[in-house]
Amino acid sequence: MKRQLIAAVGVAAMVVGLAACGSDGKKDSDNTASGSSSSAATKNYSGKTLTVWTMDGSAPKGWTDSVKADFETAYPGSKVDFQVQPWNGIGPKVTAGLSEGSVDVLEVGNTQTAGYAATGGLLDITKDKAALGGADWAANQNEAAILDGKQYAAPWFVTNRVVAYNKDLWAKAGLTATPKTLDELYADFDKLKATAGVTDAIYMPGQEWYVYFGLLTSEGGKLAKKDGDKWAGGLSTPEAQKAFDIYKKLQSYSTTAPKDKDEATPQQKDVFGKGDIGAMIGLGWELPDEKTMPKDKIGFFPLPGKTADKASSVFLGGSNLAISATSKNTDMAKDFLKIALNDKNEGLVAAAGNVPNKAALNSQVAGDFAKAALPAASNGAITPNVPTWASVENEPNPIKGFLTGALTGDYAAAAKKADDEIAKRLNAKQ
Repeated sequence: MKRQLIAAVGVAAMVVGLAACGSDGKKDSDNTASGSSSSAATKNYSGKTLTVWTMDGSAPKGWTDSVKADFETAYPGSKVDFQVQPWNGIGPKVTAGLSEGSVDVLEVGNTQTAGYAATGGLLDITKDKAALGGADWAANQNEAAILDGKQYAAPWFVTNRVVAYNKDLWAKAGLTATPKTLDELYADFDKLKATAGVTDAIYMPGQEWYVYFGLLTSEGGKLAKKDGDKWAGGLSTPEAQKAFDIYKKLQSYSTTAPKDKDEATPQQKDVFGKGDIGAMIGLGWELPDEKTMPKDKIGFFPLPGKTADKASSVFLGGSNLAISATSKNTDMAKDFLKIALNDKNEGLVAAAGNVPNKAALNSQVAGDFAKAALPAASNGAITPNVPTWASVENEPNPIKGFLTGALTGDYAAAAKKADDEIAKRLNAKQ
C-alpha cells in the first residue's frame, strides 16, 4: 500500500466552491438523510450505474470484486463502476467531482473528511448509521467521520505505525523476545548500542511528529483543544511535556539521525535498509523493498507503553467512505455502503492487512505488520477533527518545528511558539 493517509494538501484548496453544491437533477430518492433504505426486494436500480471512487493502492482487489458482484446480484440490472484515482492532484479532482455530481460514493482520507463535510460536499447520513452497521464501528475510527455531531461518512479502515526491527541484529545482541514496556525497550536499545556492527539502535529523526502524537495521546494530551469558541495549541501542557520526555529518550538512541528533518529526509527505509540499524518506527509501505532487505529479516512489534498491558497510542491514518451530496443516486449509494461495509466484505479489507472498522473482525487481520498494528489501534486517535486542520500540517509544520526546537533548545519557548501558530491556523476563516 503506497499512499498518504493524511491531508497532504490544504483543505481549503480541496473543497473550495463546495458550499454552493447542489443539483437540480432528478434523483432516485430525496437527497436527505431522513429514513433508511428499504429492503433490496423493493428496490429497482436496473439500468442505473453507481460511480465509486477509490484511491490508488487502497481497495483490495478481492474487496472490489466481491462488493461489485454482491451489489449487482442483489440489484439485477444495476452496475457499479469502480474508478481508481491517483493521489497526486486528488484535491481539485474531488472538488470538481462533488460540485458536478460526477461521483456517487468516494473514499476520503480520515483527516480530510471534516473539510469536505464543512463545505457541503458530503451527504449527511446520520439517520442511516444504524442501517449501515454503525453501532459496532470503533469509536476512535468513527470520530473522523463526524462533524458537529452529524455523520458524514462511514469509517472503512485504518493503519498505524509500529516498530520494525532487524532480526539479525537483534539476535546478534542476544535479544530473543520483543519488549512489552518502554523500560524493556530502552534496555534492548542499550544492548544494541553495545553490539558490534550496529550503527544505531533505532533510526529516528527529530521531526517524527506522528510518533510524538501517539505518545501525547497516551499521556491524555492533545495537539490542540477547544477553548471557548476558539482553538488553542496543546503543547504547553504537562501531558505534552511528559510525552516529549519519552520522545527525547527514544530519539537519543538515534545518534546519526538529524534533529531537524523528518522520516522522509532522507527516506528512513533507505537508512534502515543498509542493515546496520536496529529498528525504525513506520508504516507498512515505508519498509525497505525485498531486494534491499528480505521480508523474513524484518520483525514487528507495537511501540510499548509504560506498562505491559497497553501499547503506546498511535496516529490512526485511514480512509472513510462517503456519499456525494450532489449524487443523483443517494438510495443506491446507501445500499452500496451496506454491502461494502458488511462483515463479509469488511473482513476482506482486514484480510488484506488493514485494521477493520470494528473490533469483532480483528481476528481476520492478516500479515505480521498488521497484526503488530492491532494492539495500539484500539487506543489510537486522529488529529483534531476540525476543517482547518490540514493547514497545520502545511509546511512549515509548527509541530515539526517544535520538536526540533525542544530537542535542541528550550522546551517552553518551542511549545509556546508552536501553540501560537497552531491556534492561528486553526482559527483562520475558511
